[in-house]
Amino acid sequence: MGYRVGIIGAGLIGNKRAKALRSEDRLVAVADLSLERAQSLAETHQAQVESSWENLIERADIDVVIVATSNNAIPLCAARALKNKKAILIEKPGGRNPQELKGLLELEKETQQVARVGFNHRFHPALLKAKNMIEEGAIGEIMYLRARYGHGGRIGYDQEWRANPEISGGGELLDQGVHLIDLCRWLGGEFHLEYGRVHTFFWNMPVEDNGFLLLKSPDQKRFAHLHASCTEWKNIFDFEVFGKKGKLQVWGLGRSYGTEELRFYKVKPEMGVPDFFVDSFPEEDHSWELEWKAFIDSLEGKPSSISTLQDAYQALDIVYKAYQQSGNR
Repeated sequence: MGYRVGIIGAGLIGNKRAKALRSEDRLVAVADLSLERAQSLAETHQAQVESSWENLIERADIDVVIVATSNNAIPLCAARALKNKKAILIEKPGGRNPQELKGLLELEKETQQVARVGFNHRFHPALLKAKNMIEEGAIGEIMYLRARYGHGGRIGYDQEWRANPEISGGGELLDQGVHLIDLCRWLGGEFHLEYGRVHTFFWNMPVEDNGFLLLKSPDQKRFAHLHASCTEWKNIFDFEVFGKKGKLQVWGLGRSYGTEELRFYKVKPEMGVPDFFVDSFPEEDHSWELEWKAFIDSLEGKPSSISTLQDAYQALDIVYKAYQQSGNR
């Protein structure tokens, strides 16, 4: 079955979402504050341009609305779409604060519509394989996780919308850090914040350029140490899961983050230097297409690994508790 799709937000992510649609799906209409951007995306996919996002949502010939806007607009567009009986796929983090996501959770329940959140990192090949290996017991019982994710910014970064808390809701911890939190929960189970601090070291902006988290599981048997940064200078993604039988390390995400790899360190019975295996994934990033297929599975009532609104709420709740501990909220 094919689905008729409308996209709100014709920037980089909106274009990725459009490209990820299956051949049987159809992009019907696009809306963006920039008419030029909307026209460019619409022309590429033989779609129509709507003069407003409200008009797009109210179209009877659209089944699914993808919201790929800045953080402040996501909850507004998503709520309107749910009320109009549209299924929605919204971009992470889903809003500026947990309260905005709580409102969407209530609407999702009230309208009985499918609402999912785009955390596409779950669908990178190394992370998919890591998930399978963990479930198969390759590294045994998980003890702790450790992860770093960051970039070096660019000239004018502190003047972009992500540096404006009224639009973004927060800085690097909210932007890239939520990916790390979501992956921790997906791979290692439930986590809560034990300790969190954010700080602005370099960029002249009212949001953080670095965030540091220590998470713990409810039973206090698993911990996670996370660092999100936009003062890395060289882009980095490094995600490690430590079990009693070995360690899995996902290194890189492709492109400027380096070739994606899954490194497996297997503990020997006699201990010592572990056996080492590595899988490389140099191919083009297909996480967006895989996530869209997982969204379709959710629409059709099938099991799916795609993030839910509850997942996004839990991640954003951890971020905001770190802000509170840092005196930022």
